[in-house]
Amino acid sequence: MGHMGTADTRLVVLRGNSGSGKTTAARAVRERYGSGLAIVSQDTVRREILCEAHGPVRATPGLIDVITRQCLDEGFHVILEGIFSAARWGELLHRLAADHRGTNRFFYFDLPFAETLRRHTTRPESSEFDESTMRDWYRPADLLDGMDEALIKQDSTLEETIRTVLTEAGLEPRPAR
Repeated sequence: MGHMGTADTRLVVLRGNSGSGKTTAARAVRERYGSGLAIVSQDTVRREILCEAHGPVRATPGLIDVITRQCLDEGFHVILEGIFSAARWGELLHRLAADHRGTNRFFYFDLPFAETLRRHTTRPESSEFDESTMRDWYRPADLLDGMDEALIKQDSTLEETIRTVLTEAGLEPRPAR
């Protein structure tokens, strides 16, 4: 597809199992950073825009690719967040990183199943799927081959995660008012 973004744009990828805190972290990072940072959420594209059910995805990868590229080309920094399993999404994520002219930073939320399940019970969509489904989806240490991914561990507070993402991605948050 060719190069995208500029030397100044940032592509930040937050990956991990369901219930690990990716969406919460992405929203908190954007709130801290301010405007100019787009969140491209796998769940938003798959469930809300396309209404693709769980299981094999058809249109979601292509649409995520297009949205991410367009945002970067328009000068937005992008947080791409979702489960993004290595087997299903690795090729697309590697291609986005290779084509991006700016800084890429990948983070993997590396939490044990029990913690993802505990966090899931606090989410509004907790009634949409149960422990058995989450266990079927769970992939421990699902790291991308050949990609330097910083690990976000269970003991990282939301504030620590926000600071880590902003710092490692080179995103300077807007001054406090």
